[in-house]
Amino acid sequence: QFTEEKLGQAEKTELDAHFENLLARADCTKNWTEKILRQTEVLLQPNPSARVEEFLYEKLDRKVPSRVTNGELLAQYMAEAANDFGPGTPYGKTLIKVGEAQRRLGAAERDFIHSASITFLTPLRNFLEGDWRTIAKERRILQNRRLDLDACKARLKKAKAAEAKATVTP
Repeated sequence: QFTEEKLGQAEKTELDAHFENLLARADCTKNWTEKILRQTEVLLQPNPSARVEEFLYEKLDRKVPSRVTNGELLAQYMAEAANDFGPGTPYGKTLIKVGEAQRRLGAAERDFIHSASITFLTPLRNFLEGDWRTIAKERRILQNRRLDLDACKARLKKAKAAEAKATVTP
C-alpha cells in the first residue's frame, strides 16, 4: 500500500487538516528545540572536547567533574602573581583586588552554567527524549493503521468491482 501510494497508484486517506497542522507544529517544535539545545550547550561550554566528555559522563550516569572556569583560573594566576610581586606593592595590591573580582565572576559563571543546565536544558532534553519519542511512536502507529485502512479499502473496491463484473457477465 505504501509503495503504491508513493508511486501514485493508490488512493491515500487524508488526515484531518487540524491534525495535520498539529503534526507540522510538533515537527517544528522538535526541530527548534534541538537547535536551541545544541546552541545553548555550545554557549555554556564552547570547548567541543569538554562537551563530548560531559556527554559521555551523562550517558554513563556518572557525575561530571567540576571544572574551574576561566575566570577562576585567571584569579588563581593573579593571586599567585601578587604573592610573587609582594602583596604590599601597588601591582600586588591591584592583582589581589582584580583577582578577587575575577574569582567572584568565575564562581557566578559556574553557578549560571549549573543553573542553566538544570532549569533550561533538562526540560528541553526531557521533551526530546520523552514526549517527542511518544509523539513519534504514536505517529508511526497511526501511519500503519492508515495504511491498513487504505489497503482494506483497496481490497474492498477490487472485490466490489469483481462482483459487479461477475453480475454483469452471464
